[in-house]
Amino acid sequence: MVINGIEIRKFATFVEEIFHEGGPVAATPLKVGAIAAVVRNPFAGRYVPEIAQLMEQLRPLGLEMSTRLAQALTGGDLSRIEGFGKGAIVGSAGELEHGALWHVPGGYAMRDLLGKAKAIVPSTKKVGPVGARLDVPVTHINASYVRGHFNAMEVGVSDAPRADEMVLVLVMTTGGRVHDRVGGLRASEVKGEDGLR
Repeated sequence: MVINGIEIRKFATFVEEIFHEGGPVAATPLKVGAIAAVVRNPFAGRYVPEIAQLMEQLRPLGLEMSTRLAQALTGGDLSRIEGFGKGAIVGSAGELEHGALWHVPGGYAMRDLLGKAKAIVPSTKKVGPVGARLDVPVTHINASYVRGHFNAMEVGVSDAPRADEMVLVLVMTTGGRVHDRVGGLRASEVKGEDGLR
């Protein structure tokens, strides 16, 4: 499959439904989901001084992935999505900077889909072998200081990234941790003015 010139070998989507973490069963289970796209890295195996143009090329893929993930997680009900994060695993013939190209297209796609969410989308990246896994950080979509939404999802694809590939990842959640009880700003108290509170 090709989207805007980006060669995609596969998509992988994961959804967890969490009822409890050893305490009482939640009235509404938390859903945490991720989508990974395994794509060819056009810069693999060589140093390319100017790479920023790939960010614009990746934008349609970010929107496709965001839409697919929201559908898998909530049936497309965007009002139920409260947390997000992103990440990238670069194959061994690439470099960490290639993974950084995912920051803008991955993050802005989710923010735009969710109605111009205010918070910065937390991110992580690394260079890794086939089967590498990534802990993708998660925060509240409108206020990074909502402590109960600090979370992460471990994501990986068993046969990726090959040396000349990248695994691009988006994560969304339907709420904070199931047994959140460490205080701080609550989601119900968010003002949504600056992406922090």
